[in-house]
Amino acid sequence: MTQTKPVVLLIEDEARIRAFIRISLQAEGFSVVEAGNAQLGRELFSEIDCDIVILDLGLPDQDGQELIVELRRQESLPILVLSARDDEEEKIRAFDAGANDYLTKPFGIRELVARLKVLIRDLAKYDTPAPQQRLAFDGLTIDYPQHTVVHNDAVVKLSPKEFELLWLLASNYQKLLLQKDILTSVWGVQHRQDTHYLRIFISQLRRKLNDSSRDPGIIETLPGIGYRFLLAPKQK
Repeated sequence: MTQTKPVVLLIEDEARIRAFIRISLQAEGFSVVEAGNAQLGRELFSEIDCDIVILDLGLPDQDGQELIVELRRQESLPILVLSARDDEEEKIRAFDAGANDYLTKPFGIRELVARLKVLIRDLAKYDTPAPQQRLAFDGLTIDYPQHTVVHNDAVVKLSPKEFELLWLLASNYQKLLLQKDILTSVWGVQHRQDTHYLRIFISQLRRKLNDSSRDPGIIETLPGIGYRFLLAPKQK
């Protein structure tokens, strides 16, 4: 971050909610730039140097889920979803699209500020290159800079969160990672109890990598405890 104050891009169509959030965040030391629709939000995202995005899903000109995908293609900045949609499927879709956090309306401003501060603290991990740029296993290659995965000579399309989860597991190959530690690393400390998210994303990874939960060759589950990446890197 280059600014003294963290800059928040707020994309929300309800003017009263925008004003409430703007005033509250400014009192907490944030600078806020507002957009009332997806088009303006997209333009501002390209023009300003923001640190974090707060995004409502129910925008008048485009579904917020689609906008998350577009913004994520441009930058890896944190995106916090603020939405009245409280069903689990919507949350999973948002995380799958690339959102970093999800807060359901109605919300408390103290919780919003706390979550923003956690995401701001995590900004450093987006600017820090991975200690190893590429991991190669038997039949599986993971390229961090390109965010690509090749399994048995076929490109595997992963969402940003799926890739982040796979990279974490593979970087700690043959080590047991606890559920709470995985959740904290990939989703943030505020989600360390949301084990259902982790189960869903592990299931998606297994499906895309043709791995079996009953007879795993890549990702092993220790029920109620954590997960282990079973492969070992190729010898150079």
